Amino acid sequence: MPLIAIVDWAASPLDESDAAVERAVIGDAASVKRFLCSSDADFNDEICGADALIVWHNTPITAAGLSRLRNCKVLVRNGVGFDSVDIDAARNLGIPVCNVPDYGTEEVADHAIALTLALCRQLFPLDEEAKRLGWVIRVQPKMRRLRELVFGVVGLGRIGTATALRAKALGFQTLFYDPYLANGVDKAVGIARAKSLDELLERADVLSIHCPLNEETRHLIAERELALMKSTAFVVNTARGAVIKKTAILDALSNHRLAGAGLDVVEDEPLKTHEEAQTPNLIVTCHAAFCSVESKNEMRATSARIARAAVLGNPLENIVNH
Repeated sequence: MPLIAIVDWAASPLDESDAAVERAVIGDAASVKRFLCSSDADFNDEICGADALIVWHNTPITAAGLSRLRNCKVLVRNGVGFDSVDIDAARNLGIPVCNVPDYGTEEVADHAIALTLALCRQLFPLDEEAKRLGWVIRVQPKMRRLRELVFGVVGLGRIGTATALRAKALGFQTLFYDPYLANGVDKAVGIARAKSLDELLERADVLSIHCPLNEETRHLIAERELALMKSTAFVVNTARGAVIKKTAILDALSNHRLAGAGLDVVEDEPLKTHEEAQTPNLIVTCHAAFCSVESKNEMRATSARIARAAVLGNPLENIVNH
């Protein structure tokens, strides 16, 4: 019987050991087995001989690891991003890589807005003050009226659009930058378009990141870009950590060149030191924006459906390395 291997991150497993969601979808088309790995260097002979792999997001898959796969008909990245997989090496080896691009659209957009509201209304400092049994609103200068603010979106894909429409509904003046979208998209969704990233950075009171991580977007936001922003601005990232240079944003926060940041993702996550964790005006949320009971079940079921199709020789959906 074919084997579908579920590869989860050993440091913090997100799957369940019984893989009940996957087994319900795959049925008797293949056997299903879960493995815990820190990287593809941990792949044992059973994984290397599997007919399909479902890989969670914190396990990097390199060219060396891919070259050891003997029977792999598909590698499914259990999530939206696929930057953890060397997709070019997989293509050269004839291994399709698929992702699940739509499962957490609502959750990530909601999470971006939640971080935005926490920053604009200073919920965490106010909560801390109240729980000290105090009642002094020290953060009043940072508390903002939403309809006076420009909400800037980098990347107007599925999640960027969902986030922008939520921000617009809340009364933000919503603006986006995405050089890959055709003219007229701004008219279709009723959101203003910035002509350049610099224009967006200079105008935004809230900057929300929604682009994939690749060679073009790695450190897209670094020292120069942060210096263009208002000192009263907030940065929100629910995309990929390395889109923002970690040292640059932590330094900007520490030196009060930004009013605050809400980061669901950080470069080289998780945070590594107590000094990083104590950065002022920083909210960090464990790469959890995608999480909900519903979204995880949807993601796992979609990944299982793609893996099942592969072992049965049926067409695949969501291939990212044609």
